[in-house]
Amino acid sequence: MGAPDNNLVAATLRMDRGRLMAALIARLGDFQLAEDCLQDAVEAALIHWGRSGVPDNPQAWLLRVAQRKAIDRFRRDARSRAYAAELAALEREDDAMAVPHDIPDHRLRLIFTCCHPALERKTRVALTLRTLGGLTTDEIARAFLDKPATMAQRLSRARKKIQTAAIPFTIPDDANLPERVSSVLTVIYLIFNEGYAATEGDAQLRVDLCEEALFLARLMWQLCPDDAEVAGLLALILLTHARRAARMDDTGGYVPLKAQDRGIWDRAAIEEGRGLVEWALAQGRVGRFQLQAAIAALHGEAASAAATDWRQIVALYRLLARMSPEPVVRLNLALARAEVDGAGQALADVDHLEDALSAYQPFHAARAELLARLDHLGEAELAYARAISLTQVRSEQAFLRGQLALVQKKRPSSRLGRSPTGR
Repeated sequence: MGAPDNNLVAATLRMDRGRLMAALIARLGDFQLAEDCLQDAVEAALIHWGRSGVPDNPQAWLLRVAQRKAIDRFRRDARSRAYAAELAALEREDDAMAVPHDIPDHRLRLIFTCCHPALERKTRVALTLRTLGGLTTDEIARAFLDKPATMAQRLSRARKKIQTAAIPFTIPDDANLPERVSSVLTVIYLIFNEGYAATEGDAQLRVDLCEEALFLARLMWQLCPDDAEVAGLLALILLTHARRAARMDDTGGYVPLKAQDRGIWDRAAIEEGRGLVEWALAQGRVGRFQLQAAIAALHGEAASAAATDWRQIVALYRLLARMSPEPVVRLNLALARAEVDGAGQALADVDHLEDALSAYQPFHAARAELLARLDHLGEAELAYARAISLTQVRSEQAFLRGQLALVQKKRPSSRLGRSPTGR
């Protein structure tokens, strides 16, 4: 049949890696072994699917082959006697898997294991993004502004700690659940954020990661139906993901919020999200995800960019900044203020954040837009050039180059020339 379709193998892994990893970890009890065996199974698929065709259930095929790879590793291991019980159990299960079956869903157990209090908060997020979300080490490093080698060491230490400390692969009981929920919500949010604003690739949108985060948020809502912040996170994801179809044009180019066709937004998702926001805020325990969801709801209900209730959005961002005074929140507050108080005041606020956000691409893109609105065209060119240099998403690069070209048309004597990023 010839060579297999590598894209099909990659797509299968991209869509189901989280579920496959969770199922393997549940059976093997070893994060690194599960990841290695899944990679072995993928390499086998590249060979066997080309010879015999794609199986009816590719996911179950990968799971079974990965489990057989684990059996082979146990048999070869010099310490195989220590694994005798595990090996026997795996062999019995393998014999019973003659017919492909549905993959059990252990993703929620996996995310709680990754978010165990024994792990540092940053490590919890990174490990879940790697293991469940399928992000590469480089992608996670960029999200944390770390070096890839440093992040790789962090992930390796986390896997070993889970193994040596015998951290249970389970959902915590009611007594321990509240302290773990906050970290889990942050992980789910970052998985969604990476999908909705990818850090590399052809397009800014990775629907697979967005859908993974949405699935996990719904699972958390089922588990914690009285938690307002869980509802807030689910609402935020629904309201934001509802705009996905309008974020790219027919050529795959990036379309900013103010230029999107609101007629193709997912109105059912917006209504579901708004209902969750209203319920969550009525509980009287306001959290950061609820505030972000309320902001997203205001965008969702506006008939046009001009009709957006920016004053209310500014008020919500002020509350959010008091609750979570991170530089990115303050940047968003400044940009909202630009729609109420003008670009000049917003630029002053943005400039105060330069030290904290010097390596953050959206900071430079936002600053460039404000400078262009104020006709500070030379500074705007430099800011756009810096923003372009900091993004590895090709659709975003193209959009920013287009914005830069508009500035250059107003200032044809630009010292930067026609292609400041062509180096």
